[in-house]
Amino acid sequence: MQNQFDPRTRTSGFGPAVTVGVPTATRDAGLRSYMLKVYNYMASGVLLTGIVAMLFANSGMAAQVFQGGGLLPWVIILSPLAIVFAMSFGQNRFSAATLQMMFWAFATLMGLSMSTIFLVYTGTSIAQTFFAVTAAFLGLSLYGYTTKRDLSGFGTFLIMGVIGLLVAMLLNAFVFKSGAMAMAISAIGVLIFAGLTAYDTQRIKSIYYYVQDSEMLGKTAILGALSLYLDFINMFQFLLSFMGNRQ
Repeated sequence: MQNQFDPRTRTSGFGPAVTVGVPTATRDAGLRSYMLKVYNYMASGVLLTGIVAMLFANSGMAAQVFQGGGLLPWVIILSPLAIVFAMSFGQNRFSAATLQMMFWAFATLMGLSMSTIFLVYTGTSIAQTFFAVTAAFLGLSLYGYTTKRDLSGFGTFLIMGVIGLLVAMLLNAFVFKSGAMAMAISAIGVLIFAGLTAYDTQRIKSIYYYVQDSEMLGKTAILGALSLYLDFINMFQFLLSFMGNRQ
């Protein structure tokens, strides 16, 4: 996600000068509160997606919609992407309340889209993958939060990897149609989004020092949660494709 506070689109680094004059204890308390808000949004979004996906699949409606063909499946699949672009490019125009509603709408539509995994994979496989990704996400995010190493260069490399991954997925879907290539893409996808989890956590932490006294604070918390949500969901989907047991 690109935004004006994102190091991916800025040439200047984050330095200690941004917090001069602010007591360390106050700074740390504010940062903890901010990051907790980000994680609460992110976790609530993942939970909402999971509940919607499970209910939609168990109702039988997912099978009817996605196996029936037509335009509706594409609307469900592409709508979350449209919301992500709207939130990213419209953050300065939208209020924090509007961004929050868009985030919940996005998580709901993702649930409808991801309901198909319950038609393809066993429940045990889905649960095992979810808990494995949760453990990995917590560890990677903690590393990104605590490390003193600047991950911005690493993040730029990973974003280029995401672009390459999308190209490879399209080529394999329409040209090669190779099972082995699909497995390789899934494995690489897990590694890329694992790295992005650490990078985005550090980026969100750094953003706080720029927006702590501005009206953007609430907005960036929601956008940060969206970034971590996307890292988690993509890591989950790629790992499920790589090691999941099909029904």
